[in-house]
Amino acid sequence: MTNRLEGKSIIVTGAAGELGRATAVRLAAEGANLTLVGSGRTPLDEAQAAAEAEGAKVIAVEADVATSEGVRRYLDRAKEAFGRVDVLFNNAGIQAAIGPIAEFPEEDWDRVMAVNVRSVFLGIKHAGPIMAEQGAGVIVNMASVAGVMGVPLIASYSASKHAIIGLTKAAAGELAAAGVRVNAVAPGVIESPMMRTIEEGAAPGAPDAAKQAYTALTAMGRYGTPEEVAAAVAFLASDDSSYMTGAYLRMDGGMSAGSA
Repeated sequence: MTNRLEGKSIIVTGAAGELGRATAVRLAAEGANLTLVGSGRTPLDEAQAAAEAEGAKVIAVEADVATSEGVRRYLDRAKEAFGRVDVLFNNAGIQAAIGPIAEFPEEDWDRVMAVNVRSVFLGIKHAGPIMAEQGAGVIVNMASVAGVMGVPLIASYSASKHAIIGLTKAAAGELAAAGVRVNAVAPGVIESPMMRTIEEGAAPGAPDAAKQAYTALTAMGRYGTPEEVAAAVAFLASDDSSYMTGAYLRMDGGMSAGSA
């Protein structure tokens, strides 16, 4: 493992989840100092312990990422602990009810948009100026293959991830002159609790059949792993991607290979 992120101050939102924890461990292994943001003290503490086991300096912050107050809280804590903010990984996200648009609860739509889109908007809004003042910084947003393709039965999630790709491109154009890069990672089907929920919702009582159907949509014939997504995030966070901004990396095993 390289030390290409040695001494970088990196914030990971949604750190208590499967992808957040795997990414925290990968970034820690590459030398980063971490501010882990989430809700739920126990899973956040577990993510912190896993990252610290890699030798990283880590702080954990409970914050509502869908509010300016919560975003300023984790940014302030990161600056207090490490002196600056080099990278923000906007990873927090949820999937609500699964079903057709005509039956989708309006309150679930609003909740998905608040967590998945508003949190990214606020992260960029408040971290962007800090990074611009530093003269450098990287923002990585968690999109999805569902932000490239229309996916039936998860319209709210799909719409939110399309929005994140749009936000990524717009922010990249605004912040490039200040030395701030903005990119996104777009995973496909990944082994995770969220996919277990989607499988059960798509085929109630027969989640294994749903998993087989989703697997068949990939060219590689398998689900990805959280560790594979984490590797992509580490690349985008590092100087190895120094000439990339406004881009998104598809991590979907070829699922969207036929899409534009």
